[in-house]
Amino acid sequence: MPEQTLTVSQLNSEIRDLLEGQIGTVSVRGEISNLRRQSSGHIYFTLKDETSQIRAVLFRGLAGLLKFNPQDGQSVVVSGELTVYQPRGEYQIRVTRMEPEGKGNLQEKFEALKRKLQAEGLFDEERKRPLPLFPEKIAVVTSPTGAALRDFLQIIQRRCPRLTVQVFGVRVQGEGAAEEVALAISELNRLAEVDVIIVARGGGSLEDLWAFNEEVVARAVASSAIPIISGVGHEIDFTICDFAADLRAPTPSAAAELVSLSDGEWLEKLVDFEEDLQREVASYLEKCRWKLAANRDHYVFREPVRIVEQMFQRLDDFDGELKRGLALVAERSCEKVKNLRQRWTLASPERRFTEFRKLLQAKADQLRLLSPQQTLNRGYAIVFDAKGQVLRKKASVLAAQDVKIRLSDGEVGAKAKI
Repeated sequence: MPEQTLTVSQLNSEIRDLLEGQIGTVSVRGEISNLRRQSSGHIYFTLKDETSQIRAVLFRGLAGLLKFNPQDGQSVVVSGELTVYQPRGEYQIRVTRMEPEGKGNLQEKFEALKRKLQAEGLFDEERKRPLPLFPEKIAVVTSPTGAALRDFLQIIQRRCPRLTVQVFGVRVQGEGAAEEVALAISELNRLAEVDVIIVARGGGSLEDLWAFNEEVVARAVASSAIPIISGVGHEIDFTICDFAADLRAPTPSAAAELVSLSDGEWLEKLVDFEEDLQREVASYLEKCRWKLAANRDHYVFREPVRIVEQMFQRLDDFDGELKRGLALVAERSCEKVKNLRQRWTLASPERRFTEFRKLLQAKADQLRLLSPQQTLNRGYAIVFDAKGQVLRKKASVLAAQDVKIRLSDGEVGAKAKI
């Protein structure tokens, strides 16, 4: 016998704690079967593959957030907590998220393209173009047979029948749809006959709306010279086309309302503009009256003769100051000329030439006094050898050597005697 005997409820509770604690949140791929929708809004179904199955429950609060309609036989990916339904002792998945199989890959592609185009600046607000205030002709790029177009045209006809609507029919789902949408946008830009382009499609799953998540559509929308409104899907749906467009509308019907302001709404706006204008004009006139009253009380207007007399007096003051200034300038100029004349006299070329001549004569007299001829005139003689070299010392003279003696009035020959 075991030490403790459990009730069934206790056992199921421990199993539940064990499963939830050890496994917790899971993500499972499988096929839906035995799907039941309760009046309470909860959805019960079985998730199976080739060899196994597990029960699952999606409660009302989360079921209302689904973007697709789950059906038996549909392959899905669910995320949720593994738990135990204690009354029956059955383990099940309490689903918190469910998507058609393959949608996860599409979501990854969506996010990757969004990041790429955002980095290129295709979604920047600075490049968004404003819609024309009074469009006259609009183009709708959509399926010509879809309910979205019928709703769109009804709203235009009701709100603003003066608008001309051109329908450019394209496929909005399946292979080649994205290329058709991009080609339509390019062709409308080439023709340049409309003021606004609306790209529209009704709601659907991510797969259904995928044509508007293709890069070719995003680039066509971003390069359009004509402003574009994206009205694709329902309010909770977002596409790459929405981010690239100049304006996103939650639905095609909302796009129709954005572009077709009714005459009554325009009249209300004009009344508002009129009231604003009247207030601005009244405010401006009041400011002008205040400035006029302030200027009217200014002493300039009260005593104009006194102002003129003051101006004359100031003019006389300026005249006196000008004369004194001119006299002072003239006096300084004369003094400056006198100084320059004195400096010129001192620096006269004739005077400097005379002084230089005297200096040169003095130097010449000094040279004459120091010349050899003056020494000879005083009784001295110079002795040369036969080669004409001056003999300065006795040791350099040989016995009987022929020498020349230069006197003040000429030279004589002699023989040395030692």
